Amino acid sequence: MKASIEREDFSGRLQMALRNADYSPDSPTQLAREFNIRFTGRPITVHAARKWLVGEAIPTQEKLRTLAQWLGVPAEWLRFGGDDAQTIAGGDPASRFDSADVKLIADLQRLDEHYQVIAREMIRMLVRINRQK
Repeated sequence: MKASIEREDFSGRLQMALRNADYSPDSPTQLAREFNIRFTGRPITVHAARKWLVGEAIPTQEKLRTLAQWLGVPAEWLRFGGDDAQTIAGGDPASRFDSADVKLIADLQRLDEHYQVIAREMIRMLVRINRQK
């Protein structure tokens, strides 16, 4: 009984975080697609995403961390709840990745190692220059 309440509560928090990040809380297909873009492990199925959304399952800790980073909420809140409403409502925009960022990361990963090193150094240089402004 307690486990089903935990799953339902998790589902509610996940749906709230999705809405706050401008994603549909009613689309397991979108959830699976967006999650899999960001997750480095084995991809989830649409069925697994549906189970998260309807309160039938809670993801592993590794998957929870990816969800939290993507949606800009604390992983602990996503899993267990709490009353840090300001953090949840506003989220941390710096911790979210939009689709263009994800595509850029995917492109970087497709480069051979030599070009990845060059691209990373270029980004670090630009960040340093930007900080000096």
